[in-house]
Amino acid sequence: MLVELRIENFAIIDRLELHFRPGLITFTGETGAGKSIIIDAVETLMGGRAEFTMIRTDAERANIEAVFRIPTAVRDVVHAILQREELLDDPDFITLGREIRAAGRNVARVNGRSVNASLLRELGEHLVDVHGQSEHLSLLRVREHLNLLDRYAGNEKEINTYQESYRQIGMVRQELRELRQAEKEAARRMDVLDYQINEIEAARLQPGEEEELQSERTRLANAEELTSLAQEALIALDEGTPESPAATDLFGQVVEALEGLAKLDPGLADRTEPTRVLFDGLSELARDLRGYIDGIEFNPKRLDRVEERLNLINNLKRKYGESIEKILEFALEARRELETISQAGERIEELQSQEVDLLAKLGIQGEALSEMRRSAAKKLEAELVAELADLRMPEAKFRVDFQRRPDPEGVPVQSGERLAFDATGLERVEFLIAPNPGEGFKPLVKIASGGETSRLMLTIKNVLARADHIPTLIFDEIDQGIGGRVGTVVGQKLWRLARLHQVMCITHLPQLAAFGEQHLQVQKQIQSGRTLTIVEDLSGENRVEELAHMLGELSPGTLHSAREMLETVGNLTERERA
Repeated sequence: MLVELRIENFAIIDRLELHFRPGLITFTGETGAGKSIIIDAVETLMGGRAEFTMIRTDAERANIEAVFRIPTAVRDVVHAILQREELLDDPDFITLGREIRAAGRNVARVNGRSVNASLLRELGEHLVDVHGQSEHLSLLRVREHLNLLDRYAGNEKEINTYQESYRQIGMVRQELRELRQAEKEAARRMDVLDYQINEIEAARLQPGEEEELQSERTRLANAEELTSLAQEALIALDEGTPESPAATDLFGQVVEALEGLAKLDPGLADRTEPTRVLFDGLSELARDLRGYIDGIEFNPKRLDRVEERLNLINNLKRKYGESIEKILEFALEARRELETISQAGERIEELQSQEVDLLAKLGIQGEALSEMRRSAAKKLEAELVAELADLRMPEAKFRVDFQRRPDPEGVPVQSGERLAFDATGLERVEFLIAPNPGEGFKPLVKIASGGETSRLMLTIKNVLARADHIPTLIFDEIDQGIGGRVGTVVGQKLWRLARLHQVMCITHLPQLAAFGEQHLQVQKQIQSGRTLTIVEDLSGENRVEELAHMLGELSPGTLHSAREMLETVGNLTERERA
């Protein structure tokens, strides 16, 4: 429950520090005094939108801070969040803060440490539930009716299970759509891949082939010059001319002379062997040159074929890769893609089978969810009719209307039908009401009476709040459109609700305010030309006077009526406690 609330420089609030007790807390005061601003501050603190326009004029920043006692009902979930973020200090209390700056980013705090505003929202969902005047509009949005029913039914686990299956079938259908779309383009793509693969494979490329061809092209293109140079080297080396003996002949003379010297001088014997090795090398080089000359081919046709082959390789490189290796890798990937496309039909069959299984699963889960909703709807209808009778609508009837739509692509159900479905289930839910006998049920959104809408809103919120574990419930002028005669009944219902929750209510009805176990009067004062909001915790005669003011002009009559009102409330609540 909310224990302390401190507000500084927020709208017309300068500084305000409030201490709250358990039970029903009522806020009263003139219109514009700042009652709803206090509620706005709480909503901002809970992670609501924070804008610099909320900052009090001439101030640089606004600060909101609240201390909550963590009740048993939400202790585990709140502790889990705090432990996850390493923010758990005191197991019994939590402090939330929000600082709105005129220049710069806003700051959110939990137990004094900076956090994201999303964490405030996450924690706030378990600590405070604010039912403001705009809630009337939410009740008039049909899409919200199913959420309200599910909240009453408490079927969150079943919804999560259903939605997981819904997510899975969404993924399966998405892949099916993509594969079926791909199938339409598959024939064209397969033709392209076939052509590319055949073009590469027909070339019969070999790694390293290009380098060999380039070397051969060089030899073929320069055959005459290569032969001339080789012949020149061979003549000098082994054949000689009349003017110049061959090198091998001259070196042979060197070998014979050294061998003769070695016979005369054994000390030169170690020189003869290296000389002979050199001589043999020259002879072998001469033989190689002759072979090289014999191998030189004067073949223009072969040169043309080599040029054509290199042109083919270059053409393939432009299309498929910068080297033969890259071209072959491209062909491999193309074949893999072709196989994948060829196997798409098998994958489609597999996914279609999964789709059938998931639809059957969704049908079972959706029917179970529907059954829980229908069971909860009957209880909700009975409770609301009883509540509406208390609020001077004794003839009113309420019904939860379930609407289903056939769909050949939908989920199968026990009746043999196929039903449309979405992330929420198999049905659309709408609240219907028959305010007066003989009129029949009509959609709630078409009710003309604002008073009836207000009372129905209060009734639904009252019923749903009893199913809630949220410790603090705030009703901002929920009595709007309700007359004073019904105010006592409304106050009594809120007082009963406050046995299970801390309930805060902004009201203009003295009959309702009299039920408050803590009565806070909100006043607007002018000091030094500035508007200030002041809050006083009323008791005794001060409270009697406030209730008398709410009844009319302060007089002995209104004071007497106020005292009678408090006495009546005291008797009613005393009997309730007993």
